[in-house]
Amino acid sequence: MDQSIATLFARIKAGNDARRADFGLAERRAALDRLADVVRRNEAAIVTALKADLGRPEAETILTDYLPVLQEITHARRHLRRWMRPRRVWPTLATFGASGRVEPQPRGTCLIIAPWNFPFQLALGPLVSCLAAGNAAILKPSELTPATSALVARIVTETFPPGLVAVVEGDKTVAEALLALPFDHIFFTGSPAVGRIVMAAAAKTLASVTLELGGKSPVIVGPDADLKQAADWITFGKFVNAGQTCIAPDHLYVHASVKDAFIAALRARIARAYGSGAASPHLTRIVSPSHAARLSALIADAVEKGALLPLASGQEGQSIGPHLIEHTTPDMRLLQEEIFGPILPIQPYTDTDAVIAAINAQDKPLALYIFDRDRSRVEEITRRTTSGTVGINLTLLHYTHLNLPFGGVNTSGIGAAHGEAGFRAFSHDRAVLRNRFLLLPLLFPPYGPRVMRLIGLVKRVLG
Repeated sequence: MDQSIATLFARIKAGNDARRADFGLAERRAALDRLADVVRRNEAAIVTALKADLGRPEAETILTDYLPVLQEITHARRHLRRWMRPRRVWPTLATFGASGRVEPQPRGTCLIIAPWNFPFQLALGPLVSCLAAGNAAILKPSELTPATSALVARIVTETFPPGLVAVVEGDKTVAEALLALPFDHIFFTGSPAVGRIVMAAAAKTLASVTLELGGKSPVIVGPDADLKQAADWITFGKFVNAGQTCIAPDHLYVHASVKDAFIAALRARIARAYGSGAASPHLTRIVSPSHAARLSALIADAVEKGALLPLASGQEGQSIGPHLIEHTTPDMRLLQEEIFGPILPIQPYTDTDAVIAAINAQDKPLALYIFDRDRSRVEEITRRTTSGTVGINLTLLHYTHLNLPFGGVNTSGIGAAHGEAGFRAFSHDRAVLRNRFLLLPLLFPPYGPRVMRLIGLVKRVLG
């Protein structure tokens, strides 16, 4: 193992152990305030870094990377006193005479592994929850976004003492070295494939994990959908960040009775948002040549197997314009792999049961989106499927609702993040039980006739 990483871990762990009793509400709020201040002062630098790494438009960076971090900090600071407060619990009959409470306790030394698609907010957002819960952390940004990674490292160095938070930059060998260390909790955002590797590594040290993964999130446009509303939200949800979003609509089912009208509305909305296609200044580029080549191969595979493209808006290097694909078949890679790009397969349907069966035959998605004004049909789809989240007549917005937990199910994730859910993810709920006037000693051995009579009474009372 890289000894510098081991030494860094030892320093963070020692600092956390020394600080544990004194990192209370005031200290945590102060840490969050310092982070908010340095993020605000670096707004221009954040925009510049994401432009360099992803060709991200300024407005998109503000909306998807900059503001979410500040919102997370503001929300945590406002509610932290309540989150930290021990929760009293009522006694059961067996524990009558004792007082019980649950107190959130910091997990300890945490590892946060951030992805490349939203490299700023998916690094610092979990860090907010980690600090709010009273922990220390090592943060590993993605090597695929080097400008943002370097900026995150600088921000952390400027903001926190060395024993509280540190950043380690590097490739997957660095991540492997970090995963070999005995962290108390690991927070990982990325693909299900890498999530399995993280979970296997955590098992070796029995570290707890939060895994924010992804998968193939479906969207259903029902026969009674508001087609303009659906086109607006699906265009936004699918093509923001060029589709490189874990909760982007991956594939779309549209009722046959509205298919042509919906595709026309969707094409018109895409043209208004990204008129020049791959050359649009409003479109983020694909993160790397290899990722762009993978997406091009997905399109080529579909066309070779008979798919049609009602919209193909070109490719210029790593910039790929929005693509709509029809006449898909199960053997196409588009329907087998998470797309993670600006490509939307569209499948017509007439039978809602068949769509539900198709969704349930796949891994549980991180998000499920339903566009329909028929409440009973929406409720039926919701009731008969499982997903991390359901979005009704919208996409993506649930991610920003800090009073809702954000997380997946099985292959789409383990645990939850954001707001109080994020605080709980980085906390251990410790049970504390205090004896006030417990009568249980009356049942202690020796088990003579008197004790047996009392046990009989207890049996009758407790059933």
